[in-house]
Amino acid sequence: MLLGDDFLLNTEWARKLYHCHAEKMPIIDYHCHLVPAEIYENKSYENLAQVWLYDNGFGDHYKWRLMRANGTPESVIRGDDDHAKYLAFVDAVERAIGNPIYDWSHLELRRFFGIDLTICRKNAEEIWERANALLATPDFTAKRLIQRMNVKCVCTTDDPASDLAYHKLLAAEEADNGFKVLPTFRPDGLMNISAAGFADYCDKL
Repeated sequence: MLLGDDFLLNTEWARKLYHCHAEKMPIIDYHCHLVPAEIYENKSYENLAQVWLYDNGFGDHYKWRLMRANGTPESVIRGDDDHAKYLAFVDAVERAIGNPIYDWSHLELRRFFGIDLTICRKNAEEIWERANALLATPDFTAKRLIQRMNVKCVCTTDDPASDLAYHKLLAAEEADNGFKVLPTFRPDGLMNISAAGFADYCDKL
């Protein structure tokens, strides 16, 4: 086992504060890149690469940065071969001991999937198969993943010109879901004034 229940809890007080108090508290996520439409539609994921790395233009840009630093071609990171994408991430993680991504990727495997294996080429196929088998079950849809981690509020990053249609739909089902999904302001469209369509975007805004 790479990470135990007391990972980073190096004193008795740290263990007491975490296990007796913080561990049971709900999560309020002030900033994330989850997609409101995927939450509302309770999306299911086909494989670990989709939920972990990249799917339909969305994903974890910290993991992409690590892969780029490891020399992974952009065609792989943004490509259609999910298994190749996953293996490239495994190769990057193997060389990233000391980087927080190394720790949190292992924590994700352990806490969400119950997989204690070290992320490396030797274990890559077993991790892939075990995680994918779990993703095929009802407990690993978008809403269930949020509920299982005791998340009570998710704040997504939204274009200021968005009509927030899915936020309105999610607000109507808060009681059933057991969590809120709130929009936050992310004006990326205003950052690149030389981009094609910038003036049209300003008109829309």
